[in-house]
Amino acid sequence: MATILLVDGDALQAYLRKTILERRFSDVQRVADPAEALCLVEQPQFAGNLGLVISGHHAAGIGGPAFVAELHERMPRLPVLVLGGPGEKASDYAHSDACFLPRFTSTDELLAVAGQMLAGQTRRSA
Repeated sequence: MATILLVDGDALQAYLRKTILERRFSDVQRVADPAEALCLVEQPQFAGNLGLVISGHHAAGIGGPAFVAELHERMPRLPVLVLGGPGEKASDYAHSDACFLPRFTSTDELLAVAGQMLAGQTRRSA
């Protein structure tokens, strides 16, 4: 099973999202910020098993759209799911191949979209 990397700086949200994702997916790793995620992607052993990045709340450092662009510079075919934060909208990611879900997305929808993306069935803004 491919690894899902959850990038979320909000400890409580990250815990909840990771718990939800682990109901369906066996390998979910979490990092607190985009810099940590980019460091992991540089490690061939980790990157070789990475199937999906889910980008959540970023408190500091590189912003969401810039993070997705940098991630795609390093791994162009890697699916990225953006969980919109306050003030973010799908058009912020129009230049990328990321899939965008609004801030208040149901658990079922999150699991369904993540599953579809891991299966290679969707990779565009919703």
